[in-house]
Amino acid sequence: MAFKLGSVALFTAMASLIKATAPQVPPGEAVFFRSFFAIPVILVWLLWRGDFPAALATRDPLGHVWRGFAGVLSMTLGFWGLGLLPFPEVTALNYAAPILVVIFGAMFLGERIRVFRLMAVALGLAGVLIVLAPRLTVGSGATTPGETLGAVVTLGGAVFAALAQVFVRRLTLTEETAAIVWWFSVIASLFALLTLPFGWVLPGPRDAAFLVAAGLLGGLGQIFLTSAYRHAEAGLVAPFDYASMLLAVAIGWFAFAELPTRQTLLGAALVIAAGILIIWRERRLGLERARERAAKAGEG
Repeated sequence: MAFKLGSVALFTAMASLIKATAPQVPPGEAVFFRSFFAIPVILVWLLWRGDFPAALATRDPLGHVWRGFAGVLSMTLGFWGLGLLPFPEVTALNYAAPILVVIFGAMFLGERIRVFRLMAVALGLAGVLIVLAPRLTVGSGATTPGETLGAVVTLGGAVFAALAQVFVRRLTLTEETAAIVWWFSVIASLFALLTLPFGWVLPGPRDAAFLVAAGLLGGLGQIFLTSAYRHAEAGLVAPFDYASMLLAVAIGWFAFAELPTRQTLLGAALVIAAGILIIWRERRLGLERARERAAKAGEG
């Protein structure tokens, strides 16, 4: 849980830097910077752990390719959406990813989904829908074609983000965390280079600094995220993405002059409540499991 919350904070800060460059920098180019400049962070981490280069060995190279492909599509669509929608709304749309991870985790990984967890996730989704309702109202006059496109591409990014997280969970069964984060950055950088013919630009000093910083934060966030999925089920840690709503509202307000509406605040309150309920429930279950293990040890 701690790893997941750390990754949420890092990725939210990274997204704010990408959004600041979105009017000038194409999404594919932003993906390259985010992926390529994550590599030095990962390399330093490996050297500090004494795992370089041994930890880069892999038994599932194709799994890394699929994870990289899904991750690049997720980032490209998500970065595109950041340039079309307010920051809190993009964050809310990305909340579809944890919902899908719970479902995909059950479908592809055989993970158990408790009824209480499903109810809490549904509560969070209801909060997301409250935030998005004005944007999804047909003929409301408050939605432009660009904003509608932003909603579509951001939702698509959320789908691929969920798939990427499931691929990560599967890779952790055979691969070291170091190998997962290293090969993702390398493969994602190569995939992002394929977008070079689609209008890359030479960024100015400010945009270049923001993009490099986004890559560094993204590399650290990758390490945290992969570690989270190594130590807990996907369906358990995924709902903690909801914590990013508070950060998104604050950054949108102070950095981009995007004031949250009453509906945004209400939706945020619901998703935060969902996260608290999950923490409380899992804490109780953990205590119960600990008591059962202690009782069995006593009987033995």
